[in-house]
Amino acid sequence: MRVSVPLVVAFAVLSGCATTPTPSTPAPLAETGAFVTVLGDDTLAVERFTRTTNGMEATVALRAPRTTLISYRLDLDDAGGLEHYDATVSQPLTGEVLRRTSAEPVGDSLRVTVAETMGETTVRMVPGAARPLPFIDMVHWPFELMVARAVEAGGPLDQPLFTERGVVAFTSDVAPDGAVTVRHPFRGPMSVDADADGRLLMLDAGATTRKLVVRRVADVDVEAAATRYAEHDAAGRSVGDLSGRGETVATIAGATIAVDYGQPQMRGREIWGALVPWGELWRTGANRATHLTTDRALVLDPDGAALAVPAGEYTLYSIPEAEGGLLIVNRQTGQGGTTYEATRDLGRVPLTRSSLTEAVEVFTIGVEAEGRGGRLALRWASDAFSVPFAVAE
Repeated sequence: MRVSVPLVVAFAVLSGCATTPTPSTPAPLAETGAFVTVLGDDTLAVERFTRTTNGMEATVALRAPRTTLISYRLDLDDAGGLEHYDATVSQPLTGEVLRRTSAEPVGDSLRVTVAETMGETTVRMVPGAARPLPFIDMVHWPFELMVARAVEAGGPLDQPLFTERGVVAFTSDVAPDGAVTVRHPFRGPMSVDADADGRLLMLDAGATTRKLVVRRVADVDVEAAATRYAEHDAAGRSVGDLSGRGETVATIAGATIAVDYGQPQMRGREIWGALVPWGELWRTGANRATHLTTDRALVLDPDGAALAVPAGEYTLYSIPEAEGGLLIVNRQTGQGGTTYEATRDLGRVPLTRSSLTEAVEVFTIGVEAEGRGGRLALRWASDAFSVPFAVAE
């Protein structure tokens, strides 16, 4: 198999440093392993897991939106089918149990039980699947099993992952050079480096909407890391939501204009031309599509393209370019940010790129009065992309 990522030590995680762990000398991989997951400069999760005779046990410190310590147990039968799964979520500083989740097969379904410490217990029956593994957002120890199965199969493999509400259809493939690709059904492909036994060494989700990186490390004290990160939370330095939701509402020349959009953060990453590539369609934010609502007709770029936008609700996409790019107004609404149908475009107008005097950590969309009309401005990192508008008479 192609092995391009060495083992790394976990000192950066335990010290609270947000940088990627420092490489060290490769060593043989044991049945106990550990992962560190980063997004830009921020560590999102640290995991330690051990293969049992019939499954996996794992402990995870998950930082987003606030730190929790989670213990997992997965029991499989001899054919790799699910026998039992449970997860217990606790608060690291107090030890208080916040939530318990379990799953087990019942006939051709899975019975998922969720017990909230301060709330009711919910039991759901979700569709069953062959040899399912759990899907846990931002947690990757189940990928250790999925990748091993793909390597053993030596080619394409359908791998169902179950959640509290259903089954997510992942697929894996192994290239002739041994590289593994794992595909999320709607976030996109992830590039995986694995060893000859299928152990996951690195996962790069840069081509997906999540864009995180997972690296195997020599070992990590998950409990100590969870305590440290929870102390950061208490001091007001939590990672927070990966992409919160922003809303801008402004009244300009008698028109009330509102924009609802996702707010990704820089987290030390290069943004324009890198995280947001030049010349490619961008959702103009994160998660759900960016929605613009106006109660009066507008004209975007009135002295140029002059795109008439009747009163109503629209979605905004963009194609950023080094010289500016395009803003796209689309008539479809209610969709996720990766759903785009060009046939439903109302039109496109050019964007003007300009430099900001101070870097903007969290992506924002402004609607601001200017002259006899206003300006719609996308601001992130050190740049703004904007277009003027007028309120129709």
